[in-house]
Amino acid sequence: MLKDMKAHCHLKPGQKGTKRLVEQYGESLLCVRYQYDEQRGVRIKTVELVVYEKSWQPPFRFKDDDIVPIAVAYNETDLREKLRKARAKWDPEIKMWLTQYRFIRNTALESRISGEFMKRGKAP
Repeated sequence: MLKDMKAHCHLKPGQKGTKRLVEQYGESLLCVRYQYDEQRGVRIKTVELVVYEKSWQPPFRFKDDDIVPIAVAYNETDLREKLRKARAKWDPEIKMWLTQYRFIRNTALESRISGEFMKRGKAP
């Protein structure tokens, strides 16, 4: 029934057509929709309410230009060669390869990003 109906109006709290609902639901009111059922000839008013709120931190995501350290053992010559092709530079201080995230995104090298770096969320 509701899936076949068309929503013609999507209102934010405080707009004309929502005032009584704002009085009733207060800050919990997110939006009001008017839906029309042409077959039955009725208009339905629905509301979207906040019923639970909890703090949330979005997961850390790399940007394409972020410099990421890649851990590769000395004997993994194939991976070192891939990193060179991905424009990576060796950093002798931290003993890791540094490259822009865009060059290793969606490759096997992505799983080699230093775990300590992931916790800090910033370049070495």
